[in-house]
Amino acid sequence: MKIHHLNVGSLREIEATYSALTPMPIVCHALLVETDDAGLVLVETGLGLDDVRRPEESLAADWVALTEPLLDPDETAVRQIVRLGHDPADVRDIVVTHLDVDHSGGLPDFPQARVHVVEAEYRAALAEAPSRRYRPAHWAHDPHWITYGSDGGQDWFGFPGARPLEGLPPEILLVPLGGHSAGHAGVAVRHDDQWLLHAGDAYFYHRELDGDPPHGHPLMDIVQHESQVDRVGRLDTQARLRALVREHGDEVTVVSAHDPWEFDRVRP
Repeated sequence: MKIHHLNVGSLREIEATYSALTPMPIVCHALLVETDDAGLVLVETGLGLDDVRRPEESLAADWVALTEPLLDPDETAVRQIVRLGHDPADVRDIVVTHLDVDHSGGLPDFPQARVHVVEAEYRAALAEAPSRRYRPAHWAHDPHWITYGSDGGQDWFGFPGARPLEGLPPEILLVPLGGHSAGHAGVAVRHDDQWLLHAGDAYFYHRELDGDPPHGHPLMDIVQHESQVDRVGRLDTQARLRALVREHGDEVTVVSAHDPWEFDRVRP
């Protein structure tokens, strides 16, 4: 199992809350997982080619004004996968933490792929679209959805309800991380005897987990607070993530979807 860290959509530049870090553009952090038997698995899709070519149709205008996306076709997952020497058709499965506009935009670039998502998220997206949050253009190609309910699953480092994904290796798990959206989840991948947890939008800034005391980012907090569906659930998720890092940091690396300094730290 090999993992590539990809930025699949640069957004507006922000400053850190302390001077040791230089300003950087917000990222859309995705993972490309090379498996032994299941082909390529893409975790998150960021912005896709249709978003870049026709942002006024594919993306919400107020979202574009707020986030200021670069809209560079070379940043799309499909173009980066080709540069890595792979055929995009080998992406057989896509796992999304949720279906917000900046996480699902690349779905049309992989029309043959199965899309794994929590059922509550899938239902909310179809019911609420079109909106700033959910854009129906991202699934107009009628992807092969595989959805997962809230019952069952296993305990994963104190997080209940984690489950393996249909047709994928047991080293890849969907881990419920509630609060941000109707069916938000993280994606855990085990490789080299270590776990990597892509926590999606469960938090936006590394100081929310490792700060002493923990604190958010003033700009990204605006998005985080406006988009949450369950504030208590979101704060509980962050508390449990802090405990995970504190108690199992030697076994698990946690990353979020948008922190550019965190992305810069974990990519090769």
